[in-house]
Amino acid sequence: MLKLNVKDETSDLKSVVLGTAISSGPVPLAEEAYDPKSLQHILAGTYPKEADMVQELNAFATVLEKYGVQVFRPRVIKDCNQIFARDIAFVIEDKLIKANILPDREEEFEAIKYVLEKIDDDQIIYPPNEVHIEGGDVMPWKEYIFIGTYSGPEYSNFITARTNKAAVDFIREKFPNKIVKSFELRKSNTDPRENALHLDCCFQPIGKDMAILHKNGFLIEEEYQWLVDYFGKDKVFEITKEEMYNMMSNIFSISPTVVVSERNFTRLNNWLRERGFVVEEIPYAEIAKQEGLLRCSTLPLVRE
Repeated sequence: MLKLNVKDETSDLKSVVLGTAISSGPVPLAEEAYDPKSLQHILAGTYPKEADMVQELNAFATVLEKYGVQVFRPRVIKDCNQIFARDIAFVIEDKLIKANILPDREEEFEAIKYVLEKIDDDQIIYPPNEVHIEGGDVMPWKEYIFIGTYSGPEYSNFITARTNKAAVDFIREKFPNKIVKSFELRKSNTDPRENALHLDCCFQPIGKDMAILHKNGFLIEEEYQWLVDYFGKDKVFEITKEEMYNMMSNIFSISPTVVVSERNFTRLNNWLRERGFVVEEIPYAEIAKQEGLLRCSTLPLVRE
């Protein structure tokens, strides 16, 4: 059996679900796009090819295995995009919470059933229907749980708004020992440079006390400023709009000193190395075309 344990974003990773790109299906129609960046590449004829994405995910799996991480992959569903494991579920402490995802992605959760069978039933939480939440918006960090949300009256008009106020209240109720802090994110159905699809598209803690941040991803400047003050300006790597578009905040921590990053993130990777990190660089630019990157592709189950 698996003893779930995730208290933060960077402790030593022991067990993870990594998405798969095998049989990810034909190029979607424009009206089937879930986010503005995928739409952009569908329209431009530059949508990523399955073979390239399989190769990128395999490179990621190789790095994880190099560090002795137990890697589970979803059961392959024919013609189904199963890359972004973080969208379907996430772990806080010793509980796995099923995400209330877009209805046509339900079968992705079924594809990790064999993993769920290794977890005690009472450790799995199924939120009620009114709770909209995805793992990319949820970050346990020490005494906090950070949550990205959008609570504007036009929430339902945004296919890019994935986590609502009911979700923030739900997590607060389920984890009364934690301080739940929510952040209003900027949303756009049409402009990927003005859209923070999830919190991890504009913010991520790294190491023991550092963070990557993109100011424009936050709708309320005070909330962005709170994060700068919390980590300290000298501990924050601030990314530009273009770097946010390329998903630079969406790297992945195997431990407090080891990160997996995209090989083209030269500025970030150098900054990390200067601060003592081991940076495992892999190609991931094709998967990035779907407005998701390394953190989005993972569902950590156990961290030490």
